[in-house]
Amino acid sequence: MKRLTLAALSLVLAFTAACTSTTTQPPTPALTDTLQPPTAERRQHVVTSPQGDRADPYYWLRDDTRQDPDVLAYLAAENSYTEAVLAPYEPLREALFEEIVGRLKSDDASPPSFHNGYWYYRRYESGKDYPILARRRGDMQALEEILLDQNQRAAGHSFYQLGAYSISPDNRLMAVSEDVVGRRQYVLRIRDLQSGRWLDDVVKGISPDLAWSDDNASVLYIENDPVTLLSKRVLRHRLGDSGADTELYAEPDDSYFITLYRGKSGQFLYILLESTGQNEVRYAAADDPDLNFRPVLPREPGHIYEVQDHAGRFIVLSNWQAKNFRLMSAPIASSAQKSTWRELVAGSADSFILGFDVFRDYLALNVYRDGQRKIEVRGWRGGEPVLIEGDQPAYAVSLIGSEEYDWPWLRYSVETLTNPDTTVEYHMGSGERRVLKVAPVEGDFDPARYASEFFYAPARDGARVPVSLVYRRDLYRAGANPLLVYGYGSYGDTEVPDFSVARLSLLDRGFVYAIAHIRGGQELGRDWYEQGRLGNKMNTFTDFIDVTRHLVQAGYGAPDKVFANGGSAGGLLMGAVANLAPELYRGIIADVPFVDVVTTMLDESIPLTTNEFGEWGNPKYQPDYATMLAYSPYDQVAEQDYPALLVTAGLWDSQVQYFEPAKWVARLRHRKTDDNWLLLRTNMDAGHGGQSGRYRRYEEIAAGYAFMLAQLGIDDPAALAVAP
Repeated sequence: MKRLTLAALSLVLAFTAACTSTTTQPPTPALTDTLQPPTAERRQHVVTSPQGDRADPYYWLRDDTRQDPDVLAYLAAENSYTEAVLAPYEPLREALFEEIVGRLKSDDASPPSFHNGYWYYRRYESGKDYPILARRRGDMQALEEILLDQNQRAAGHSFYQLGAYSISPDNRLMAVSEDVVGRRQYVLRIRDLQSGRWLDDVVKGISPDLAWSDDNASVLYIENDPVTLLSKRVLRHRLGDSGADTELYAEPDDSYFITLYRGKSGQFLYILLESTGQNEVRYAAADDPDLNFRPVLPREPGHIYEVQDHAGRFIVLSNWQAKNFRLMSAPIASSAQKSTWRELVAGSADSFILGFDVFRDYLALNVYRDGQRKIEVRGWRGGEPVLIEGDQPAYAVSLIGSEEYDWPWLRYSVETLTNPDTTVEYHMGSGERRVLKVAPVEGDFDPARYASEFFYAPARDGARVPVSLVYRRDLYRAGANPLLVYGYGSYGDTEVPDFSVARLSLLDRGFVYAIAHIRGGQELGRDWYEQGRLGNKMNTFTDFIDVTRHLVQAGYGAPDKVFANGGSAGGLLMGAVANLAPELYRGIIADVPFVDVVTTMLDESIPLTTNEFGEWGNPKYQPDYATMLAYSPYDQVAEQDYPALLVTAGLWDSQVQYFEPAKWVARLRHRKTDDNWLLLRTNMDAGHGGQSGRYRRYEEIAAGYAFMLAQLGIDDPAALAVAP
């Protein structure tokens, strides 16, 4: 392939800085003739399948080694082009970045949590990107013990992520899983906390989850397949043992994920085997020398359940005869026989049980009612349940829980769009509540300046889609504000109306921000999810479009100043709406988008493919092939005008391979009929989550904000996007 070069990296862009409240079309950033975007070579390739063959001229951009010179040259050319296009807005991006990080408390710390005789917490030191994990014995006045300085661990690496850490039952040893590539393939290391010495034990290619057995000499971990990256086996590593680790469980079905955890009582270790529509939990006594894992209940089609143990029994959250889940009690000895289960909390069509936590004397449930996340606290001895709610129109009250089983304090977070996240403890016996922390926001910030709303928008088939929305009160102008709509709508994930220090930089310039809680999530219960997956997936995309139209019609955004954002499966959403309703959006930011749906799901060597059949379908069969092909953004790119697009990718992404967004951009360049910006930025040192580090991730956010403001003709950091 001929290497791609730029005609000129010194770009002269014609922009008109505009701060208008009218609905006339803001000036579109124009490119001069001296700067031309990279053009990917079209090479003949046919993707075969039982349901038909498809030409894919950009398939060559897939390089699993990530070393092909042609591929790397193309990605570098796209990055250079993006930098050149955005160069006139570098002062704006830099100002946004400084503005955002200026709101962060440089030496912030988490509230301490108690476990097994120690108070554990995380703290930052001024100017450093990564937290320090520390603990104090007995109380917070004791001498600090630094467990892990992540800044030291990250030194010399362009990427660093701590997957998990686990302390041995005797408090002497710490096991950690770390990733220095961004591929989410972790390395197990063990530290002696008394001497501070790192042991020689190293295990590579694992998932993040870790658990100690009661002998304090064995760590359980999950081994990944080196090609598909699927979690395949649970093994036990004995400290100092250089031989092969002991296999405790091997999963034969590639549609299942494996996770590993220790129960709160400390009595059992659990293996969770999870597919899209069913799962299985296995358990072993933590003091069993053989660690013989047996199923709580063997997997059954359509049955999803979670398990904790309490007072010699299993507490089971199950969808058996309860679509929105119910809580059951199961004798440990006969848990595999559902006839021995007894109902503790009934299921309800109006209340979706998202999760639960057990304590010696109390039970806490996270539930969704009326589209909002709440907590319900119950005593094992009976009594009226206590409901914990938020006090803002849009909110989420989420269990944080406690590592301690015999503990009266329930910890939870309160998230809203207008107020910083608040950590609260509730005494389940006395009812006392105490605020442990309100996330600090440095500088001139007053939550009273902002207003949030929660309402329902009509979908074309009569469904009512929840919407959470925020804006700055003194800058709201009906029908004139720029509007940013965010969505995800997959895997049953529920989108929390959370506070963001970064988002303030948009709100303070006049943006309205909305979250569309579209089908594919579970904000309205399990059925809301079922209506947005497999053959119903198109509902996810049309919901987002219908929410956007409703917001504009209701005056929450100017018709010519509407933007959209989503990442990963939310990037699929962005690709689909760009094809289906490009006229609605002035600009779209698609982060690490899953856009080549059919080709990816046909290839079982690609990470996650087999795990995802229950979510998207298997295109080797009908009607899944036709359904997926109808919405696959890469396959449906048309000869039409598209909004301005900023697309991001990570070279080492294990969730959405970098070549999906790269191929999508290449095909868009070939087919689209407009002159709007089409920018691809590939992070060559990161994976699915973007840059690591507390501060560096805000560089990418600031770049996205600068992209949107540029579409409105704004390059002055002090300018508003709506008339004051």
